[in-house]
This record gives sequence, C-alpha cells and structure tokens, in this order.
Amino acid sequence: MPKLNFGFQITNRKRIIGALFTFIFVFSFIYYLLPSALVKAQDCGTNLDCQISQIQREIDALSPAQEKNKQDLAALNKQITDLNAKISKLTLQLKTLETQISGREKDLAYTKAIFDEKAKSQYTFLRLYDPITPFLFSDNASQAFQEIALRQKATDANRETLEKYAGDLAALKSDKETLEKSKTSLSSFQSQVAEKQKFLAGEVAKVDSYLTSLSAKQQELLAAKSGSFIASVGDSELADDYKASIKGFRESAPSGSFAVFSFGAYTHRKGMSQYGARGRAQSGQNYKQILSAYYGKEPVSKDTGGTINVAGVGNINFEDYYLMGIAEMPSSWHPEALKAQAIAARTYAYRYKIEGKQICTTEACQVFRKSKADNPPAEWKNAVQATRGQVLEDVVTYYSSTSGGFSTTSGWDTTDGSGGANFFDKSYEKIGGSPWAYKAWYRQGYTASGATCGQDDPWLNNEEFTDIVNAAIVLKNGSDERIYPLTTSCWTNGNPYSYAELRSKGGVSAVTSVSVIQGNGTTNEVIINGSIHLTGAEFKQAFNLRAPGYIMIPQKAFAFFNIEKK
Repeated sequence: MPKLNFGFQITNRKRIIGALFTFIFVFSFIYYLLPSALVKAQDCGTNLDCQISQIQREIDALSPAQEKNKQDLAALNKQITDLNAKISKLTLQLKTLETQISGREKDLAYTKAIFDEKAKSQYTFLRLYDPITPFLFSDNASQAFQEIALRQKATDANRETLEKYAGDLAALKSDKETLEKSKTSLSSFQSQVAEKQKFLAGEVAKVDSYLTSLSAKQQELLAAKSGSFIASVGDSELADDYKASIKGFRESAPSGSFAVFSFGAYTHRKGMSQYGARGRAQSGQNYKQILSAYYGKEPVSKDTGGTINVAGVGNINFEDYYLMGIAEMPSSWHPEALKAQAIAARTYAYRYKIEGKQICTTEACQVFRKSKADNPPAEWKNAVQATRGQVLEDVVTYYSSTSGGFSTTSGWDTTDGSGGANFFDKSYEKIGGSPWAYKAWYRQGYTASGATCGQDDPWLNNEEFTDIVNAAIVLKNGSDERIYPLTTSCWTNGNPYSYAELRSKGGVSAVTSVSVIQGNGTTNEVIINGSIHLTGAEFKQAFNLRAPGYIMIPQKAFAFFNIEKK
C-alpha cells in the first residue's frame, strides 16, 4: 500500500520566532528607558513647565517605537491567525486519519483471522501431501501437472496474502508513530505560540498604559498651571439611587465602564443651596452665618404684618398662615437651616406683598401647601416664629436644592471657600447629604422612580461611550439632525446614525483614556485619548443628544460634570 505522509511544514516558523525575540528585545529596551525617564522628571522639582516638557519628551521618545511595535504585533497576530487556521486544518486531518487507522485495524484483524485459517490449512496440506498422489489418481500426466500447478498458485496466493499483511502491519505501525510525533509537535508549537502571543500583548498593553498615565499626568500639570483642576470624588453613597451613585458605579459596574456624574442638577445655581445650608448648620453655623455665606448679608427687621395675595387661595395672613404653609425644606432638618429657609422664603415673598402682586404656589415661585398651613409641623412653626419680621434687604433670595458645590452668586460652597481636586469632599452639600450633589442621571424626570427606557443603569460600555464622543466630533464640525439616541422607542421614530456611520465621519474606534479639566464651577475641557479636545458644553450637548435611554446631564445653563471610568 502507498505510504501516508503525516509531516507538516510551517514555513514561517523561523520568521515568527525571530519576530518574537525581536519584540522581547524592543520591550526590554523600552522598559530599560522608563525608570530613567521617571527619575529625570523628578529633577524638575515644582517647575510645572519643566515637568510638562519632560513628560512630552518621554511621550515623543516612546510613541514611535510603540507604534512600530503595534504594527509589527498586528502583522505577527495575522501570521499566528493564519498558522492557527493551518493547525486546525491539520488537526482535523489527523482526526480523520485516526478514524481510518481504526477501521484498518479492524480490517487487518479480520484478514489475520482468515490468514491464520489458510496458514493452518496449508500447514496441514504440506504435512499430508504426497507428490506421487496426483500421478496415481490422474488419468494422464497433463491432468497431474495441472493439479500441481493449481496447488502452487494457492500456495503463492497465501504467501502474497502473508506478505501484504506484513506490509500493512508495518505501514500501520509507521503511521501511528508519525501521527504521535505530529500531535506532540503540534501541541508543543501551539503552546509556544500562545505563550509568546500572550506575553507580547501584555507588554504592548503595559506600554500603552504607561503612555496613557503620562498623558493624564501631563493634563493634570496643565490644569494646575492654568488654575483648573481634575476632580477627585470620594466613595460616597449620596445619590438617591444606588446605581446612580459613585459607590454603586465602583462596586457594581462592569470593568471598563464609563459613567457621567453631574455636580448638581435641575438648579439655577443662584443664592442658597438648601442642602448646603443643612451641611453648614450641621457644621455649627447659625442661620445668620448661613445667610451671609449665600447672600452676602445678614437679615434686618421689617414690618411684615398684613396679608399676601396667593394664587388659588386669595388674601391670607402673611406671617401666621402663608409662611406656615411654605413646603420647601423638611421639618426634620437642623433648626438653624430651617431658620435660614424661613428668612429666605419670607424675603422672596415680601416683594410680592409690598407690591400687591399675586404669588404662585408652585416651584415657579415657591411651594405653598394649604394643608401644611392648617397644621404646621412644630419645628417649622418654631423657625418661622423665631425669625418673625426678618428679611434680607436689596436681594432676591433665590434658592435651590443642590447647586453642585458652586454658586454663581457666592462661589465655592466648601468648608474653606475654595475649589481644587477635592472640592466635592469638602463641600457643604456632601456634608448635608444631598442625593443630587454627585449623581449619574438615567431616569425620566428627577425622581428616583422615573422611567428608564429599558436602561437599567447609567453605565456605558466602551462602544456606547465612544459613540457619544464620535457624536461630539461630528457636532463640532457642524450640526447634524441625525444625532439622537438609537433607543428611538422612547423618543420618536427616525433614522439616527448607527455606530459605524458616526465612526466613519472622523470618529475614533475606542476610548482608551479620558481626562476632565474643571474650572470655577464649570467643566472646562474633556480630553479623549490624549488628543481629542472638547469643551464641557460641547461634550454635554453630544451626551444629551446621543446617550441611550434617558441618560443625561440635567444642567440647563451650565456644564459641570465628571466622567468616571472603571
């Protein structure tokens, strides 16, 4: 039978192994440089320009080599992919051969059984055979010679069967040996390729991570030089929805996720922060100090007797009924915060009173509830009575739940009156426990039970976040009406861009790094992958247009947010 060839040749093997060792050398060289580069950066001391320039030199030195390594690794990965395809094909062939060999073993076992019977018969025949017999029992010599010839052919046929069996047996043994060698070689080479590929991918990732950290450090230094900062938020579960809190994001979001957290929401950021007032009261400030912090002045006494015209209610007593029904702050809060709220509410309504104007009962003015006025809680009643007649002169006493740690009228609402990277952790709104101080919004409206449009959390995977970045890039280059959420079922039917369509318009394929530069109560800049620069307003516009479901930054006249990456 023909000899089967199980040997396989991988012509690129030497070249692949050579490339692997080249990579090892290059990465070793890069990591030899990294420590020295870090030492040099430290020589700059506190000189920000020096540190920024030093980091840029490191990036410039490493980036070309890393780019070349990525290209080479991509080529190597393609070769390995091709090799694995060949190996898979060979493995299939070997499995087929095993099946064939198994079948041949059965056939040969049957052949051997037949051969054994023939051998036994031939042996018996030879033992009993008498060469004279054909001549004795034949009619003539020709017939005798014919019988001898037939017996010789039978003997030759048996011998050929024996030789064929021996040949098949030898071929089978050779096939098995070759098969085992091929499988052993295949397994060994697969392990080598997998190990080297894993090593190289890890090394490329390490250098990428290092370059990203350099870029992030450079952005921090640039922010410090310009007076801006990168916010750092502690692990605080303040949001009224666990998934919307930073604690929920860090504990439960999948690795690689992004989330956009707003500093304050649904606010005009003017006047007093109610949660800030609570935090100040809990920190020991009295109501006069609280009002002075937010409005720049202390209250004075006025004649506040008489009535006020309330929409849907009519003219009612100003102090003893209208103010008792103001429903703007929980009565369980600190007494000094309640007093500050009473004076702010009194001052706001006092203008309507003295000018004879009608005041509304909703948030458009300030909330009044007749049921509360009929039976005011003791704590609120005490706050109104304790501050009777006290108002703030020459100021409109705007107030809101949460301003995000910064007010346009009084600046930073923090324990030291300044911003900086840790401004949130020292904000009075955090001390006061505001659920809106730092929250990722994903529900319709501002309640914790609003609809979600099928979006069970505010966390975005890399593809979703990258798509929003690409929307911002397209918007920056000119508005486009096709940029709105792909979740059209909750909005309106239409034809929004697909991920691929947006990406093809000058977008990026993935987001590997993000830096957010903060200023005085505003997000100055969002930097993507170290090279894409967006203003806070540009990012917010794209985010609110493109983010899935009801995910949004609910800030109308400002943009003050942070982007977290897990």
